[in-house]
Amino acid sequence: MSQEIIENAFKGKEYTKEEFWHTSSHILAYAVKKLFPEAKLGIGPAIENGFYYEFDHSFKDEDLALLEEEMEKTISEKHDVEHIYLSKEEATQKLRDEPFKLELLNEILEKDPNTKISFYRIADFYDLCSGPHLKNIGGVKAFKLLKITGSYWKGKTENPQLSRIYGISFPDQKSLDVYLRWREDIKKYDHRVLGKQLDFFSLHEEAPGMPFILQNMFVAWKELEDWYYHLHIENGYQYVRTPQLLNANLWKKSGHLQHFREEMFFSEIDKILYGLKPMNCPAHNLIYKEKKHSYKELPLRIAEFGLVHRNELSGVLHGLVRVRELVQDDAHIYLMPSQIEEEIERILDLIEKIYKTFDLNAEIFLSTKPEKAMGSPEIWEKAENALKKALENKGKKYKVKKGEGAFYGPKIDFDVKDKFGRSWQLATIQLDFLGPERFDLKYVSEENKEERVVMIHRALLGSFERFFGFLLEHFEGNLPLWFSPYHLSIITVSDRNIPLAEELYGVLRENKFRVLFDDRNESVSYKIRDSQLKRVPYMVVIGDREKDLKSIPVRKRDGKIVNFSVDEFVEYLKEKINTKALEL
Repeated sequence: MSQEIIENAFKGKEYTKEEFWHTSSHILAYAVKKLFPEAKLGIGPAIENGFYYEFDHSFKDEDLALLEEEMEKTISEKHDVEHIYLSKEEATQKLRDEPFKLELLNEILEKDPNTKISFYRIADFYDLCSGPHLKNIGGVKAFKLLKITGSYWKGKTENPQLSRIYGISFPDQKSLDVYLRWREDIKKYDHRVLGKQLDFFSLHEEAPGMPFILQNMFVAWKELEDWYYHLHIENGYQYVRTPQLLNANLWKKSGHLQHFREEMFFSEIDKILYGLKPMNCPAHNLIYKEKKHSYKELPLRIAEFGLVHRNELSGVLHGLVRVRELVQDDAHIYLMPSQIEEEIERILDLIEKIYKTFDLNAEIFLSTKPEKAMGSPEIWEKAENALKKALENKGKKYKVKKGEGAFYGPKIDFDVKDKFGRSWQLATIQLDFLGPERFDLKYVSEENKEERVVMIHRALLGSFERFFGFLLEHFEGNLPLWFSPYHLSIITVSDRNIPLAEELYGVLRENKFRVLFDDRNESVSYKIRDSQLKRVPYMVVIGDREKDLKSIPVRKRDGKIVNFSVDEFVEYLKEKINTKALEL
């Protein structure tokens, strides 16, 4: 829906939405520098739905209104956007008080010390930028600043923490109004609202970023986890459980202490420093290293529902989808270089099966070698080619993100759109050459020689918390029958109907169905409404007209009523659950 609004708004324009939003981000930065001159500039790109700009400054929510007022004033002046080029000396002087921009400038000059530096100017505001932009800011007729979040400079946790202001803008007020109404409409399906309404989870200031998983969500979680576990056992994975607290020397060996220290939690025991694990891979490496492995054992697939902790900024914590404590559907696969292509194809098949269960489609991205990468160019080329070939063998369309791979290897990411058109990054597959080298992980080859293994990191749901947040919003709280906390509710009209309702309850419970029995002294309409709010898939109302169980009225979640005998209803439910049907 959001994409339809955006495409319609920019259809037939002489500029792109990216140019429009990029210009809007510069107008925001100009307003910030006017009102908060001490703020330091980060970056301000156009994104899928609007724009953002990062600043080294702490903002309050009420600052957004002040910034909008300043932006409106600036836009009303209809300044031209001028593209200029400065020399190294001019650029350095212009950015002398902007440390983050200076860092970017130095990176540009490292590649070509004699290059002219691209800037864009709005009135007296200059910004280091390659563009493109609108020719005049007067075209930005309507805009809205949406939220403030925390971020890390360049997305790396070892870097300074910044504030990121998000916004949206349109060529006309009508399009903005339609977009904002759409945002208001989906607020009622925010997973935090649904989570409270459905008694799924709670959030407490005593444990920020660490959701309390309640009974209803635990039931749904267990169903999902059991299905996921058996699916992986069928695909040759072995499950383990590893400790939460591990010696800091292990994290130094893995590189996490150097690269992720700010994102980790530590504790000292007997004067020895330990770290709560932010990832499971070092622990799995220790398991692999316990004994020698023959090439005949490979690929060796070690999986874990791994509880991990990450010290996320308080400003970015968001319900289930951005947390400090999470359970990864994690696995690490140890294999020979010659097995990479085939194993990636197996993982792609597994992802397709998982996403098909929920009728999801993914956009695939291949991220290639970054500037600062470990390993030889030959290994990288071979790895990237293996990923490309696996994707192409499976007929998968993908986009390349040049230079955005991990420092230890290339990766494939999967973005899934929910029913509202918003993208969620879920699955990831990462090749790793550095981990096996750091941990000296080997196998005995067919020639009886010790060779280095390659390692694949992969998570197909991402984390269970994030996946549940996605599912709640995507299905508007109406979870599929097979892992819904309750399969159905039985509602009595009066006390005299309780014996027949209890008889039905007993039959359904014997068949392992999860049944909510509602014999409260409330009106039938109240109990039906309550069941609807709980998103219970089916309701059976037992009143005076129901003399026996030969014909019972089954009300679906959408309000339609179908009559079944009890035996027919039992078989109907079993088929829906066994086939993982999404429709009732």
